[in-house]
Amino acid sequence: MIMRPGQQQLLLPLSPLFMWTSLFVALLLNMIPIGRAAWTPDLLALAIVFWSVHQPTRIGIGVAFAFGLVMDVHQSAMLGQHALSYTTLGYFAIAIHRRLLWYPVASQALQVLPLFALSHVIELAIRMIGGGVFPGWNLMVSPVIETVLWPLASVLLLAPQRRTPEPDANRPL
Repeated sequence: MIMRPGQQQLLLPLSPLFMWTSLFVALLLNMIPIGRAAWTPDLLALAIVFWSVHQPTRIGIGVAFAFGLVMDVHQSAMLGQHALSYTTLGYFAIAIHRRLLWYPVASQALQVLPLFALSHVIELAIRMIGGGVFPGWNLMVSPVIETVLWPLASVLLLAPQRRTPEPDANRPL
């Protein structure tokens, strides 16, 4: 990968175990029974977008679809509601991943805001078509919270790759 201007550190290779563990932790955090408030952030969507941007060959649309089906079953939602939403997120995240990595993390957060908003609009549209009730305009707070969490996710999920493999006085990187 070409380094961005101003980027000072090369990243170590990603451990697939860490990536899958972070996705399953995000899934488990989404499954915590804290109520069905519309403003709660979808941490699994955040993790799917993050790994689709940073590892598009490992996390793709199929993985997003599978996690979406798991969320549909867990929330007793219409089967395919989260699956379509996460699949759309994965597709557009992979589509913009090359451009997105050239920007600083704050700019990345602003550029993924429309992805998160689109995801929630898709879920809302499917819920409304299926005869569900409108959860209120608090639903639009969730993409903003997910966008605010993007820099934190970037720091936490890239931390294992930023560590030095073996400190050495003769190695400049």
